Amino acid sequence: MSQKIPVAILGATGTVGQHMVAMLDGHPWFELAELAASDRSAGRLYGETVDWRLPGSPPEVARQLRVQPLAELPRSRLLLSALDAAVAAGAEAHLARQGYAVVTNSSSHRMDPEVPLVIPEVNASHLDVLQGVQSGGGGFIVANPNCSTIGLVLALKPLWDRFGVSQVQVTTMQAISGAGLDGLSAGMIADNVLPHIPGEEEKLEAEPGKILGRWEGSFLPADLAVSAACHRVAVLDGHLAAVSVKLRSAATVQEVADALAFFRAAPEVAALPSSPPFPVQLHCRPDRPQPRLDRGAGGGMTVAVGRVRECPVLDFKFTVLTHNLVRGAAGAALLNAELLVARGYAGV
Repeated sequence: MSQKIPVAILGATGTVGQHMVAMLDGHPWFELAELAASDRSAGRLYGETVDWRLPGSPPEVARQLRVQPLAELPRSRLLLSALDAAVAAGAEAHLARQGYAVVTNSSSHRMDPEVPLVIPEVNASHLDVLQGVQSGGGGFIVANPNCSTIGLVLALKPLWDRFGVSQVQVTTMQAISGAGLDGLSAGMIADNVLPHIPGEEEKLEAEPGKILGRWEGSFLPADLAVSAACHRVAVLDGHLAAVSVKLRSAATVQEVADALAFFRAAPEVAALPSSPPFPVQLHCRPDRPQPRLDRGAGGGMTVAVGRVRECPVLDFKFTVLTHNLVRGAAGAALLNAELLVARGYAGV
């Protein structure tokens, strides 16, 4: 790509926004051109206002950018949104109407009937919904799923393609970083597990059906039943999930393991700059994956799966680990943005 594409980040001072800033530093296709945040931060240099929680300091290009108010229309046509859901609902819709390509990590529009909910290795074809929008010169919203949904569906996809899946039982153990910069006090989470994360179970039960479904003039959800139980645990980063599945055709443990181990992205997706060499990494040791050891695989973009074995209630069970802030959030939005550019949808 001869000239880098300017990108604006919305909600740039929050946890996910900071990871977007870090991941755009040195990106081969994109140039971080604008940062937007709440009125509390607007007008100040990013380096002066951000409470940087990642190792080191913010990239120099970001430090010197002045934070814009959300009400100011960006010059960049491609936007990465890390806005809180309450703000994102109206702001992202407004920007799409103004002709912007909005790639969002927010939950606000994931289940909207005209918004594709995309994991590039799983359902890149759902971007076909944008063909009519692009020909009309309009803007649009593309969403990435919930952080736990992404890991779950990447693990389900090879089984879905080879055997079919009818039922899923998933129990998550989600990292405290998923609650945001100030989401939990040490007194709440130390020596504790929180058995309820508002809205998480509903997302995890609804989103896989849309992702694994079909686009035929409208999104037709997959015939898939998901039951979820979500918990917050005292881990910094990395959402762990215990998954049981019922398959539609017979399989052995080895066949299930092979399907996971040999799963690869389509060449179009594998060629994207942020695409990991292996979307799914299969672990054979019984004590893996572990958040501290395995969340950084593929730069945080690889989903780790282990403990594949028979299930006495359904058919098979296994453990899934997703870096919630990279593959589950900032990296997921960035990969979707790259796919949009590769397909000519970004209007830049």
